[in-house]
Amino acid sequence: MTTGPNRILDEFAKLMTDAAGAAQGVRREVETAFRAQAERLFNSMDMVQREEFEAVREMALKARAQNEALSARIAALEAKLGLAPAAEEPKKPAAKPRAKKPTDGLEQ
Repeated sequence: MTTGPNRILDEFAKLMTDAAGAAQGVRREVETAFRAQAERLFNSMDMVQREEFEAVREMALKARAQNEALSARIAALEAKLGLAPAAEEPKKPAAKPRAKKPTDGLEQ
């Protein structure tokens, strides 16, 4: 039976190895709990997932392309029939609501 510095160092190394394993286990548990809590929070905030956003984005791009193609066909048909294209009204920017000025109660 060896007693001395080697046995003490061996026991210390074993203790450190066990502590590192326990720390990794705790880290995994904390990560799992954090991910579950974050997912719950995001679900309660009614946020859109990336996949859903990308799908809707693709649909919007396709609809825009179809709209442009149909507009071009209408313009070509109008030109063929000799009709003037319908004049579009220029879009006016939306009016911004004015912020109320703070009052100190001394209005006249």
